[in-house]
Amino acid sequence: MAKLSVNINKIATIRNSRGGNTPDVVQAATNSERFGAEGITVHPRPDGRHIRYSDVRDLKKTVTTEFNIEGYPSEDFIKLVLEVKPTQVTLVPDPPEAITSNAGWDTIVNQEKLIEIVRRFKDAGIRVSLFIEPDPRMARAAATTGTDRIELYTEAYATEYPLDREKAIAPFVETAEMAQKFGIGINAGHDLSLENLKYFSDNIPGLLEVSIGHALISDALYLGLENTIQLYRRCLKH
Repeated sequence: MAKLSVNINKIATIRNSRGGNTPDVVQAATNSERFGAEGITVHPRPDGRHIRYSDVRDLKKTVTTEFNIEGYPSEDFIKLVLEVKPTQVTLVPDPPEAITSNAGWDTIVNQEKLIEIVRRFKDAGIRVSLFIEPDPRMARAAATTGTDRIELYTEAYATEYPLDREKAIAPFVETAEMAQKFGIGINAGHDLSLENLKYFSDNIPGLLEVSIGHALISDALYLGLENTIQLYRRCLKH
C-alpha cells in the first residue's frame, strides 16, 4: 500500500491571506498525522506566498511521520533542506514565479547539475526524489543521477482520465517499469483526487508514495479533514 503524504501548502495560503496564524499549519500537520496521513509535504517558494521557510523549521520539530520538502534547488533552498534534514527532498524544476509545479525535469539535459545536487543531499542522509514527466527516457537518465526515487508528474493523467483512463495511465506505467529496472522507487503527485487515485494506485507498479494537496484540502472543506484523509487512504488499498 502506497503511503499518503498530505501537502499542506493550501493551509498556509489561507493563513497568509489574512495574516496572523489562523489556520495554524503546524496544527494542520499534527491533525493530518493523527487522522492517518503517513507523511507531510511542503513546497516553500522564495516569495513565501504559502509555506514559509520558518514554517519548515517549525514543522521539523513536530512532524512524526515522513517529512517531504519539495522545491527548486536554489542555493537558499539547498541550505534550508540541509539544515532541516527531512526524510525526503523532492527536486522540482519550477521557476520562482510559477503558480504551481508545471513540468518535470529533463534529466538528460540537466544530468550533470542533478548529479551534484543529489550527491549533496544523499551525503547528508536525505532521501532524494526527482519530479519527472511520464517518459521512460527521463526515468532512465534519472538513474544516472543517483536519485533514490522519482515522482511522476500526474497532471496529464488527471486531465485524460475522464476521457480514456487506459490511455491516460499507459505512459506512467511504462515510466514506472523503467525506473524499477534501475532500482528507483516510485512516488507520484499533482492533481490526483478521489476520482482518479484508486485506478492510478491499482495500476502503477511499485508505487510507494503519493503527495496530494489541492484536491485533498478542497475535499476537506466539504467532508472534513479526518474523513477525507481516510477516503484517500482507502483509494490506496489494493
